[in-house]
Amino acid sequence: MIGLTLKHLRYFDALARHEHFGRAAEACGISQPALSVQIKELEAMLGSPLVERGARRIHLTSLGQTFLVRARQILVQVGELTDLARSALGPLTGALRLGVIPTVAPYLLPQVMSSLAETMPALELFPRESVTKSLIADLQDSRLDAAIVALPISEPALQEIDLFEEDFVLVRPINDIDKPVPSPKVLQDMRLLLLEEGHCFRDQALSFCDVSVARPRYLMEGSSLSTLVQMVGSGMGITLIPEMAIALETQRADVSVARFQSPSPSRRIGMVWRRTTPLADKLTEIANIVRRAAAT
Repeated sequence: MIGLTLKHLRYFDALARHEHFGRAAEACGISQPALSVQIKELEAMLGSPLVERGARRIHLTSLGQTFLVRARQILVQVGELTDLARSALGPLTGALRLGVIPTVAPYLLPQVMSSLAETMPALELFPRESVTKSLIADLQDSRLDAAIVALPISEPALQEIDLFEEDFVLVRPINDIDKPVPSPKVLQDMRLLLLEEGHCFRDQALSFCDVSVARPRYLMEGSSLSTLVQMVGSGMGITLIPEMAIALETQRADVSVARFQSPSPSRRIGMVWRRTTPLADKLTEIANIVRRAAAT
């Protein structure tokens, strides 16, 4: 197809992701009219519309949906060609797009960024914090190079490598400091504060407490671990947090921390990337740096 460029594919991919010309144009760093021109050029080359233009959002046509799959495959392969050249140049340089889940990012990223600055000074880290589902989608579409998430992910196209395992602890009001640590069965009948849906840590906490169906009068939600701990300090209930969050989240809250009896709840944190990426060896080096940073 004469005239088709990677720019056309990237702009169409952005439009499909954002479902809105204005937001897609902003993400691409161009004006909305310029993006519209590029999409119209692409549709003219194909001889058929790719999107249905609505007042609030666009919808992909049947051709648009099929074309999007192929376009993203091409964009991933082009990105991997660039990574192939980067991997042959010795120490990794340039941009690294790293996704991190919200229950890890505030507690691990500062140490990771400091360690990478010392060991790989020519590397420019671009971290992105989001829930697992979003990170995996961006990883598969080559919008991220790697992600730090809770394992297992069990996606055949992704390579998983363990970083560390950590326990969950119970956070409760300071007046409960001398009370026995409740069992999972007892926790079912207590007011449990959880993260909003979409966070894997929420599912892990529910699994430990053996709560399969949320009972509204017992469950309350927060947007972050910090919010949950502050709610506990206000006497609104109890919550579970990962061990790495203790120092930061409990220093300014009137709460007590208790450890569960064995077998205590825990999670495995790991790093994942596409099996096809030429940066696999370099990412393994970075995973080792992350593992050491976590240990400190």
